[in-house]
Amino acid sequence: MMPYTYILINFFTVIICFLASFDRRIQFNTLFGKFLLSSTIVAIPFIAWDIWFTAKGVWWFDLNYTLGFKIAGLPVEEWLFFYCIPFACVFTYYCLEKYFTLDWISVLNNLIVFTSVVVLGVVGLLYYERIYTLLTVIVMLITLFYLHFIAQKDWLGKASFVYLLLMPGFFAVNGILTGSLISSPVVNYNPDDFLGIRMGTIPVEDAVYGYSQFLLNIYFFKKITKNEK
Repeated sequence: MMPYTYILINFFTVIICFLASFDRRIQFNTLFGKFLLSSTIVAIPFIAWDIWFTAKGVWWFDLNYTLGFKIAGLPVEEWLFFYCIPFACVFTYYCLEKYFTLDWISVLNNLIVFTSVVVLGVVGLLYYERIYTLLTVIVMLITLFYLHFIAQKDWLGKASFVYLLLMPGFFAVNGILTGSLISSPVVNYNPDDFLGIRMGTIPVEDAVYGYSQFLLNIYFFKKITKNEK
């Protein structure tokens, strides 16, 4: 059973959302092609980042928890991660936006961006020698700057609220990957390359990394499906 750990994490992350996609009231299945396109756009730089960090030993994978197939140094399950997790996230955002009025949260856009920039900026300056921390800060700052000041999107507050709602899933998935509920982590981190602050077993950088990935997936999905009702 151990070699199926990572693939089962991906499977259980996506299966309920996938089946619900075919509900006639939701019909998210009609957007599968657009989702694959948008998620691939986001996945390309994040997978490149993943390959680079794995090669540098910033993090590494315990292959005992995988099927043993690797592409460019990454387990095949890690490649699937960049589609399964975004699928569950985008699907959840799509449903909440479709059935609930969340526009009131948009008043928090400026506060969210200002607070995030200040906190991230301070952390980046203080811990610039820690590569995972620094690169996570840079990517998050660029994402926020682009979405808020250039693209001028008014849904940052709404997306941030949904991301908070997704936190139980984040803790479940990333918790298992980083060693909770199993004897050793699937993903291991070099202690010299991150802050060392963990939420349970999860490095705090993972939450910021996931936030930037989530926002970019929402952005490109919305952009590609802008003519869909």
